[in-house]
Amino acid sequence: MISRLENLVELDTSDPDRLAELEAFDVLDTVPEEGFDDAVQIARLICDAPVALVSLVAKDRQWFKARAGFPSCETDLNSSVCAYALAEPDLLVIPDLTADPRTHNNPLVTGGPFIRFYAGAPLRTETGRVLGSLCVIDHVPRPDGLTEGQADALRRLARQVMILLRERRQLIQMRAAETQAAAAATRRTALIELGDYLRDVTTIPEMTAAAAEIVGRTMNASRTGYGELNVTGEFIAILRDWTAPGEGSLVGRHRLADYGSIGPVIERGETFVVRAVTEDPRTADHAASFQSLNICAMLNVPVRERGRTVGLFFVHSPEARAWTSEEIAFARNVADRVQVGIARLRAEEEQATLNRELSHRMKNTLTMVQAIASQTLRNAPDLETAQEALAARLIALGRAHDILLSGSRESASLEAVVRGALAIHDDAQIGRLQVKGPFVHVGSRGALSLALMIHELATNAAKYGALSTPDGFVRLEWSLVQTGPEPTVRLCWTEHGGPPVTPPSRRGFGSRLIERGLAGSIDGEVGLSFPPEGVICELTAPLSGIEADA
Repeated sequence: MISRLENLVELDTSDPDRLAELEAFDVLDTVPEEGFDDAVQIARLICDAPVALVSLVAKDRQWFKARAGFPSCETDLNSSVCAYALAEPDLLVIPDLTADPRTHNNPLVTGGPFIRFYAGAPLRTETGRVLGSLCVIDHVPRPDGLTEGQADALRRLARQVMILLRERRQLIQMRAAETQAAAAATRRTALIELGDYLRDVTTIPEMTAAAAEIVGRTMNASRTGYGELNVTGEFIAILRDWTAPGEGSLVGRHRLADYGSIGPVIERGETFVVRAVTEDPRTADHAASFQSLNICAMLNVPVRERGRTVGLFFVHSPEARAWTSEEIAFARNVADRVQVGIARLRAEEEQATLNRELSHRMKNTLTMVQAIASQTLRNAPDLETAQEALAARLIALGRAHDILLSGSRESASLEAVVRGALAIHDDAQIGRLQVKGPFVHVGSRGALSLALMIHELATNAAKYGALSTPDGFVRLEWSLVQTGPEPTVRLCWTEHGGPPVTPPSRRGFGSRLIERGLAGSIDGEVGLSFPPEGVICELTAPLSGIEADA
């Protein structure tokens, strides 16, 4: 700050390097301390003056760390005499303040307390910059100023004040380091404790509640917790949280847009750090919403999976708080561990589901194999024929399993199932098996039966029907139609160019497998007809039955 007096004397207190050094001492607006109080009392006694001050000159004011005989603890720069000591190489002595052009209009000279004499020793740092002065003041002029002994003593005392300031700064730094070390140890202990919890808990709510409680205690917060975001990232659902005594819970569903621009930041995966909701431009317009929940400062750490934010770990404070980098790192560490823990639990749940599903599928498959073997052996005319038929049916069943397991969650497309069942009969060079239809998802319930049905039809066609002659071919087509409240799948197998068809006198196992097994598994209807030009098999089933996985 530059103050211009009426006689054009300029006073500059705004040197940024000097102000930075003053700020580094962290002494402004602190409580009185004995060492500084002793210094002003000694200065007053040595110089036989009614007033002595340890004056520190800031950018726009002077503040007194210690004072004796002076009523105020600070003044503005227009009332400052010590500010002129900033530019002095040695003591600043003004015998009569009313006669000096720098001070004759000073409010403290022209009005109470009507000071007349000033002598100040600069408080100079090791870099040569002056922070203020140790000064003595009298209410009467002193034409002779100070004696040599008084001046020397004032200089020495000023150096002692600087030693006090440096020792004070060092002590503060040591205490801060001790506090930081203790906090770091507490955070390390908390992470160990959290690791023990995460290893033992078996549900996500238990995991997040334990993490919230540990973080709340460690960071001395008012509220901590974890919430899951919906697919659009518009809402957050908090199932459980931790609160300090007297604080309200946030359990429930919340719309992020009601709380400023927190949503977009979290969606990008950035940590959302707010010192004070009333001051931060991202939250100021919605400060009332936060204050109604007793939130003044907050720390929000997103939890991400596969590049998308799926959750949010939050820490709240009822007062403005400058979150340290160590605290932010700790919260991120916890969020990362919670994310890993949640992923582990979900993987275990998914594995358990897959195990149950695998057991169910194996039982169903074994039952189907048993039924196929029993009926094949019962209906075959001889052992060789039975072995051949059974092997072919089991191969078709195996191909269907391969197709299912190569898909997603034991499912496949209708075309994949059909082509897999026809693989051992297909002769693509002459196009004798013509397959056509739209994409239809086939679940595990119907895939095996559908594959066996196609296999039986193709086997019969190869033995007796269209595929038993060089010019015969089969057309297999399906379509989706809307005949009611839900879509229906219609599949039609038609044979062409084979020998004239003679309707069978009795229904064999293959026919019963087609009509009963498939219809029962997908709630469909199967119709077999035997016109002379070729066998026709028509399947009609609801799409939901075709797509069912269990």
